[in-house]
Amino acid sequence: MTRPAKVAHVFPGQGAQWVGMGRDLYDSFASAKAVFEQADQVLGLALSRLCFEGPETELRLTINAQPAILTVSYACLMAIHEIAESSLPEPAFVAGHSLGEYTALAASGVLDFADAVFLARERGRLMHQAGLQEPGGMVAVIGLEEILLADVCNKTGTCIANINCPGQLVISGAMLNLSKAAELAQARGASRLIPLEVSGAFHSSLMQTAREGLSEIIGRLNFQRPSIPVIANVTALPLTTAEEVKTELVKQLTSGVQWQRSVEYMINAGASAFIEIGPGKVLSGLIKRINRAAETRNFGSVESIKNLGNPSP
Repeated sequence: MTRPAKVAHVFPGQGAQWVGMGRDLYDSFASAKAVFEQADQVLGLALSRLCFEGPETELRLTINAQPAILTVSYACLMAIHEIAESSLPEPAFVAGHSLGEYTALAASGVLDFADAVFLARERGRLMHQAGLQEPGGMVAVIGLEEILLADVCNKTGTCIANINCPGQLVISGAMLNLSKAAELAQARGASRLIPLEVSGAFHSSLMQTAREGLSEIIGRLNFQRPSIPVIANVTALPLTTAEEVKTELVKQLTSGVQWQRSVEYMINAGASAFIEIGPGKVLSGLIKRINRAAETRNFGSVESIKNLGNPSP
């Protein structure tokens, strides 16, 4: 990889999980193995075994998927540091998509890993409970402009939960309202509507009870000033103090994820390469759709890490 002026590290969110993720990291790197063992100890459950062996139905549950993805992503980051720190450009920014923001906080030193994985598990638990109390869901809307979808949401009592890239938005709300919104979005010209496998109306007002519970837990944890600017999901602007981070995490539960604007902010601030760390390649695909000139690399496996010094394909 040629060394650009600025690099950003980005971390995936819920939906990136798959059975078997992280096993090669655990077997190959002492630093990654230590991360998995610490996660198991902090949470008091065999999260590593769930990542490696499943079952998929259990891994997909919000309460499990969120700490699992964070753990694999952080283990991958530690493995990179173990063998190739000098080969990886220092990031000017870090960012994560929804749950991935918690990994970004650990990467920037705001939270130590133990607190980050604990908070991710509690976030997943609270979101799952909120989904039981206020049932809802999420639908990806493909091929409709944001301004048109915003009007659809206003007419149906739903909201835009994710602005991922041009032509790929996600709405959230109660199931009946989502059905009305999907019908209206299709009438307005949406090319595809894809229901998401989630346990609630994430990033909407139906997560209010989760927001209140998370705020109380956050108040008990030790947050540090970010060593690297964290680009916030809610505002698409840098978080530079511990208090700003706390406010962001609470607001994020009931606010839309501004991923497209976050990437655009980093590009406008000089970032020309994005390194996706963790399972999957979803964020790299979104970044390319936001700006085709952006360089992307993915590091989520032993093979990718060992090829770190080679030029990107």
